[in-house]
Amino acid sequence: MSRRRRSFFESSNPVMTEKAYQAAAREQAHGQKMTVSGAVNKTFLLATIMLATSLFSYLYFNPVYMWIGAIGGLVVVLIAVFRPHLSPTMAPLYAGLEGLFVGSISLIYSSLAGGIIFKAITLTLAMLFMMLFVYKSGYIKVTNKFRSGVIMATGAVFLVYMLNIILSFFGFSLPFLHDGGIMGIGISLVIIGIAGLNLLLDFDNFEKGEKYGAPAYMEWFSAMGLLITLVWLYIEILRLLAILNSSD
Repeated sequence: MSRRRRSFFESSNPVMTEKAYQAAAREQAHGQKMTVSGAVNKTFLLATIMLATSLFSYLYFNPVYMWIGAIGGLVVVLIAVFRPHLSPTMAPLYAGLEGLFVGSISLIYSSLAGGIIFKAITLTLAMLFMMLFVYKSGYIKVTNKFRSGVIMATGAVFLVYMLNIILSFFGFSLPFLHDGGIMGIGISLVIIGIAGLNLLLDFDNFEKGEKYGAPAYMEWFSAMGLLITLVWLYIEILRLLAILNSSD
């Protein structure tokens, strides 16, 4: 198998890849190393930061907060991807910015379908712990082929969303993507499933970071990657609940 092909199969979460951990470990052979427990602790800290700014943007809604969170969060993630050693600063900043987006979008969905916020949070946490159980139990093993399949599916979803955004500037939208009915619900469930599978890749990368002896700053990098997946999953669940509510 060629080097290029191996690199492709080693891809996982678009932010967190085996290559990133291996490169970080080679660059810093000495000093504190990443641990799974350290990454978990960083994840809780980032989630707390995001919760605080989410509550702020939810209670004091302003459309500007949503755009600052969405665009600012994307810029911060790109910086962290190309400069992982900046993750101890970029990850908390991302969590704060993403909270502005999450709180704002939650209020918008809540105004369309009351009572779905708590349901979406509960279902997101349920999916998180279910996928953690699946990963730890070994029911689904994160092999190279599994990684390639998930990243290809994730890339396909990303391209569909980008196409839909571009079409929206011309007054069009892709059929069924945001519609109700069996087709719309089915598409939403498939996307949620893909987001859920990305959680398995995130868990695996936590362990690979420790295995490769990645530097301690990769704990922040890993935690940010998991938070990105959770936010995506939460938004998709919100969208599904809104579709189901409109179908009643």
